[in-house]
Amino acid sequence: MRLFRIIAVLAIMAVSAGLGPDARAEEVVELGGFSGRALLNKPAGKARVGLVLLTGGDGYVGIGSDGSVQRQGNWIIRTRGAYAGRGIASLAVDGGADVGRAIAYMRGIAPKVVVVAMSRGALKVEPSLAHRPDGIVLASAMLSDVKSAVGDPSRLPPTLIVHHRRDTCRVTLAEDVEPFAAWAGRRARVVWIDGGTSTGPVCQARAYHGFIGREGQVVSAIASFAAGLR
Repeated sequence: MRLFRIIAVLAIMAVSAGLGPDARAEEVVELGGFSGRALLNKPAGKARVGLVLLTGGDGYVGIGSDGSVQRQGNWIIRTRGAYAGRGIASLAVDGGADVGRAIAYMRGIAPKVVVVAMSRGALKVEPSLAHRPDGIVLASAMLSDVKSAVGDPSRLPPTLIVHHRRDTCRVTLAEDVEPFAAWAGRRARVVWIDGGTSTGPVCQARAYHGFIGREGQVVSAIASFAAGLR
């Protein structure tokens, strides 16, 4: 089996994936290893940027060889197809996929690659820096852990922090944003999200932590940041 074997998906969950009318058929990408699949969405034309999307929690969403997804609730998974209509490719990776391989794969698709890490997925940001992503997005992220792992802010590429003002998850508190931004200095900028709805555990997908009802704003912020990289 070739490392980057791609299997075309015949049936697409258009609503759950958030695909726009300009999106091509979603594809399954085999990155190797246990639970090493990813879901690729590309624009109709040449992609300006490629996003590597890292989910929160334990990272495992159960991507099948047919493109099915066992865990659909994660914000990253729900919005994975929303970028294609903006000229941006995205690769949503399962928990076992190697982030370095995902970045290398996306470099074959787009001239710039941005790692988008949700919540606990931010723990994979520091290892990804060795592969020189052109940008980082930290969404509802464990910022204290990122700061500790990275150590020196000069190691960061241009970074976007997207956070909900009412996030009360103990490991992604909204109050952690400004200290992280001050530490990162001019390498980072912050987009605050407010409103929406929140039900269930505060660290789970249906809470403010998961941007329920504000998905479009988050996608727009990430797309604008990615497209503006020089």
